[in-house]
Amino acid sequence: MRKSPDVSPRRLSDISPQLRQLKYLVVDESIKEDTLKSSRSFEDINSASIEERILRITGYYGYQPWNAVYTNREDRPRENVVGSTADGQAANGGAPGAEPATGRWRLRCCIKVTAVQVRKALWGIAMVMCVCSSWAGSTQLAKLTFKQFDAPFTLTWFATTWNCLFFPLYYIGHLCKSPERQTPRQRFRECCRFFGDDGLTAKVFFTKVAPFGLLWILTNYLYLQALRKINTTDVSALFCCNKAFVFLLSWIVLRDRFMGVRIVAAIFAIAGIVMMTYADGFHSHSVMGITFVVASASMSALYKVLFKMVLGSAKFGEAALFLTIVGGANFVFISFVPVILYFTHVEYFGSLEDIPWLYLCGVAGLLFAFNILVNFGIAITYPTLISLGIVLSVPVNAMVDLYTCEIHFNAVRLIAVLIICLGFLMLLLPEDWDQCFIQLHAKLQSKREEPAEEEAGSSGHVPVVPQVSTSWQIPAFSAL
Repeated sequence: MRKSPDVSPRRLSDISPQLRQLKYLVVDESIKEDTLKSSRSFEDINSASIEERILRITGYYGYQPWNAVYTNREDRPRENVVGSTADGQAANGGAPGAEPATGRWRLRCCIKVTAVQVRKALWGIAMVMCVCSSWAGSTQLAKLTFKQFDAPFTLTWFATTWNCLFFPLYYIGHLCKSPERQTPRQRFRECCRFFGDDGLTAKVFFTKVAPFGLLWILTNYLYLQALRKINTTDVSALFCCNKAFVFLLSWIVLRDRFMGVRIVAAIFAIAGIVMMTYADGFHSHSVMGITFVVASASMSALYKVLFKMVLGSAKFGEAALFLTIVGGANFVFISFVPVILYFTHVEYFGSLEDIPWLYLCGVAGLLFAFNILVNFGIAITYPTLISLGIVLSVPVNAMVDLYTCEIHFNAVRLIAVLIICLGFLMLLLPEDWDQCFIQLHAKLQSKREEPAEEEAGSSGHVPVVPQVSTSWQIPAFSAL
């Protein structure tokens, strides 16, 4: 195909006649002054070839003189770095403390980013403490409640009903933070779009909300049943296996990426469950408790995976509305179950005056606070720190159980708890953790080589540094 005449040449050899005519090119003073503003010094212009002079003056192929070969100080030969300070001062009119505007802008951006990360990390530390205390506190308080009020399903129903407060609290926060304030009905309709174009209909409720409500109730009920059978340390440690179950279900159902480290973590979780069962000698009482808590972890994992598959990801308002609907449906449709259990003496608690309302409200309030932190804490900190608060509840429960003499730590139980916690922490690693580790190792190695280069430079010898591939350069990434 013949090239059109208005198309620019692709190589400098295509304009060789013009180059021969410009062999003795002389740069005018006005052009030299304009070029000097973005160039390092006069030496870069005078020592440049004819082709480079043409490119600098005409801007051929988008050529920019400030992106020349020696733009960065690290890319210059070491003998030119020594004189760069004097050249820079001459270009800035002899001002010894002058700094380019871009340098000051980058410094302000770095300080701002660092301040944001520090603030987010501090919020993360507070979030870890709150998540750990709320989860461990609700577990210990539920254990104490069963000594006076042995009704796990009634406690589950009572605590789930508190979910009705999610959307009202979210709307209060919306009024305080959002510049565009909406009425409750407008906000409700906007959040209902999460369920589809038709909003929240009867079909959507029974197909997309009611199943998750049942999984929510089963998760909490089985967890409380396990607390009636075994100690809180074993329950909290075994419940951490839900992270491994989430990975396995996501890998099978959602076709998520396969990761060897997470398979190892899942194996650790299963091995911890077996060792925990062996620690008590396979008695029926402990086996039933371990079965309950493993079933609870499985229901929790199934809830998370199905939510992602059916509904996808939800915003804060949509998640608050969903949990409010779950709490309201629990109050409307499940209230008859505690009544039946009461009259059949399955969960008989005498009169209303005999109910320890303070303990019940304490358990429900701590579980409600825990769900708020887990679902909405990602707005102020990293999700990994929130998950870290859950696993830290295991040693907190262990210390409480050890203080109250309700647990005997043998070697098998201790190893089982450590294996399960280790598997949970391995599941918190990001998908590209291996690349981050390699890049961090390369960055540390390069920092170790800098002092040796400075010592060699001060002695007057210039070492020959090999070129490093750009694939090993460290990108700026936030804390994991």
